[in-house]
Amino acid sequence: MSNLTGEGDRFFIRRMKESDLAAVRGIETLSFSNPWSDNTFRGEIQNTSVSFPLVVVRRPGETVVGYIIYWQIRDDVQVNNIAVHPDCRGLGLGEALLRHAIARTREAGAAFMTLEVRPSNTPALTLYKKLGFEVMGVRKNYYTKPDEDAYVMALVLA
Repeated sequence: MSNLTGEGDRFFIRRMKESDLAAVRGIETLSFSNPWSDNTFRGEIQNTSVSFPLVVVRRPGETVVGYIIYWQIRDDVQVNNIAVHPDCRGLGLGEALLRHAIARTREAGAAFMTLEVRPSNTPALTLYKKLGFEVMGVRKNYYTKPDEDAYVMALVLA
């Protein structure tokens, strides 16, 4: 568990649990036009061999305010989902989650991290570029609601 501090609150990163699903679903619905289902999140929680679903919680109260889900298969890492509750955006929590994932996967010997992002998602693009990700390609018609391509971004970890 990693700890962060911010504006009188204390934030901690820990592994996602099934009891977090209601809060995670709420953040997911507020963040994405095509939200994941509880079953998708549950599958990530249960797939302990390759999936790393992490949440950032605020204490006191253990309130879930953000999450990241990534897969690590040998030296390859894929960020599948990352979101922060709209009320907590701008506090650096998304950056903290991604930095945590980068550090953990580097320590575990990963060489490469990839993710997809909407070209219209300026805040996410700004964060990813700040952390060293570069656009490597485009996936045509990747997103729906609205229809949009995806940038494939990559970060060399090794």
